[in-house]
Amino acid sequence: MSLPELVTSERLTLPVWTPDEAADIRAGRSREGWHRDYPRQDDQDAAGMYHRGDPWAPRHIIRGATALGSIGFFGPPEDAADGTPEVEVGYGLVDEAHGYGFATEALKALLAETDAAGVRVRASVEPTNKPSIRVLVKCGFTELRGANEDGELVMARPLPGNLGG
Repeated sequence: MSLPELVTSERLTLPVWTPDEAADIRAGRSREGWHRDYPRQDDQDAAGMYHRGDPWAPRHIIRGATALGSIGFFGPPEDAADGTPEVEVGYGLVDEAHGYGFATEALKALLAETDAAGVRVRASVEPTNKPSIRVLVKCGFTELRGANEDGELVMARPLPGNLGG
């Protein structure tokens, strides 16, 4: 089970971070070609999960030539209770990029790859984060699993067809 290092959609490219980029994000340093508000605190937190060469690691969300946020998984897939490989996804954009469908487009592009790999995806979201909940619903996250230890809603997206889930 692997993902390509670069995933693309109609308007976006989603490359896995390089080790140098991950170090800059972890330190809160911006780079040429990154939006002035990127990295955000959530991106810095995600940098703690970065492992060189891991296709399940965080990725930039790039529109044109500008990195606007990040998306990625909290580690490689692990078998869920039903035996289906599953990963948790997280994503976020700088405030200026909200409302243009970029999060939905980026997530749908990654989901096409996880579907091909036979991996189910879940997400945890603050119950008050209505825009993120809308993104998840638009992307087919229909299974509500209750709340996690932080009080976040846990939602999962069943695999399409006969792939399980």
